[in-house]
Amino acid sequence: MTKRIFRSIVLVSGLVLLIGLGFMLAVFRQYFDGQLQKELKQEASYLSLAVEEGGTDALKNLSSQSERVTLIQEDGTVLFDNKADPSTMENHKDREEIQQAIQNGYGEATRLSSTLGEETVYYAVKLEDGTILRVSTTQYTVISIVLGMLQPVLWIVVLLLILAGIFASRASKAIVEPLNKLDLDNPDLNEPYEEVAPLLGKIGHQQRTIRRQLKDARRQQEEFAMITGHMEEGLLMIDKQTDLLSWNPSALRLLGSKEAKAERSVLSLNRTEPFQKVVETALSGSRAETLLPVNGRFCRISANPVFDEEAVKGAVLLLVDVTESMERENLRREFTANVSHELKTPLTSISGFAEILQGGLVQPKDIQKFAGRIFDEAQRLIVLVSDVIKISQLDEGNVPYESETVDLGEMAKTILDRLSPEAEKNHISLQLEGTAQIQTVKPILEEVLYNLCDNAVKYNRKDGKVTVSIRQGEDSLILSVSDTGIGIPAGDQPRIFERFYRVDKSHSKEIGGTGLGLSIVKHGAAYLGAALSLESFPNEGSTFTLRFPMPLEKADNSAQKEQAQ
Repeated sequence: MTKRIFRSIVLVSGLVLLIGLGFMLAVFRQYFDGQLQKELKQEASYLSLAVEEGGTDALKNLSSQSERVTLIQEDGTVLFDNKADPSTMENHKDREEIQQAIQNGYGEATRLSSTLGEETVYYAVKLEDGTILRVSTTQYTVISIVLGMLQPVLWIVVLLLILAGIFASRASKAIVEPLNKLDLDNPDLNEPYEEVAPLLGKIGHQQRTIRRQLKDARRQQEEFAMITGHMEEGLLMIDKQTDLLSWNPSALRLLGSKEAKAERSVLSLNRTEPFQKVVETALSGSRAETLLPVNGRFCRISANPVFDEEAVKGAVLLLVDVTESMERENLRREFTANVSHELKTPLTSISGFAEILQGGLVQPKDIQKFAGRIFDEAQRLIVLVSDVIKISQLDEGNVPYESETVDLGEMAKTILDRLSPEAEKNHISLQLEGTAQIQTVKPILEEVLYNLCDNAVKYNRKDGKVTVSIRQGEDSLILSVSDTGIGIPAGDQPRIFERFYRVDKSHSKEIGGTGLGLSIVKHGAAYLGAALSLESFPNEGSTFTLRFPMPLEKADNSAQKEQAQ
């Protein structure tokens, strides 16, 4: 700032000096021109009187060193000139001052001479006899004056610039010194120039705002660190260059890393290809998820990009230890596979016994009895294998069916008709309410609905009732199956969808079944994207409800219809 003020003062001083010199030269030139014209007029007046009284002889005594005097006839012929031979001079009638003198009695003119840097001033007066007396002299032009005075002017300019530099240096230091002594930590306590007071006020306001924001930021950082520090899940925040911005201890534990440093690449915590790929996908603007094995455990990583307007600024990675759930899932799949494999052996044996019976190795009176038992067990085992296979297919998402439009009312009526003979044995009434169409996988939905209705009939009371209800909600299609049966205790309700789980084993054994019906319902509903819920009270009955989300367009149309009604 001091240098800028110094340069400004010196520059202004130099410009003022140059402009001042220019004005002085112009004023002096104008003054000298006026004086020169006045002198020429006086001299021309004196000489004209002398010529009129004494003729041209009065001019012969003029010195060649004095101003130039020329006597010219009215036709432009030069009669006398004290500087040159009149006979060698050209006609002067076309000269400006001569023309003016002929017309007005006197004339003035200024012309550059052949001498570099000089100009000639002429004054002509018309005498009584018609002749014209002209007096002229030379003077220096502004350029010639400046060139003549160049050396002393330069010395003066240099001296003035030096003085301006000295004073400018002192003045700039004196101006800046109070600013350098400002206490910016306490701007309100300064007493500087009045012009600086608004700036100091703004600085004070900004400092108070910054201190408040820093305090809030520290508090939020402490709260964030406290929350994330107690999280079981790992949390990583990275910027666009994959450098770490924030993390919690769980993230390091799950990734098997001992320490992390800010502004260090997150890829240094785990250099496996799946981890690197999920980070790259998130930073490219897409959500990514992967299952990462670390030190014998499994960590599920969900990476979400962070946007600032439309640009990706970083990503947030959430790490969850899914080892236990993975182990449970593996056990379930292994159990299902083992059951499917093991049950094929007894089926083969039962079929073998049936062949022996058919071969006549059993007494005739016992053949029908044994054959019936073998057949019933075989059918039961076949159903069990079929159910286990269905659950395995739903687990793997390997269902060989396509989505289609299904009439729920027609499907429910068909299922109730199939269960009607069993219901009539215990005088159970079957009722269907409502109908609707839905885009879904028909075989899976049919299996889910059949299992719900079958259970409602099996676990009902005599003279009971089973109701299948189909209705339209605000944003979903609701399918419910209600019964007036024995109900399910509250303590057993969270487990009834587990495979082979039975509330009352003795009662279930009498009724039969594989114990996989509700598990098929659970997995089938999940596959179809339906929310499954249960409401049951002992000795009152149970209600199983499936909620199928409607497409957004259909949901909007339904809402408009309800408003219209």
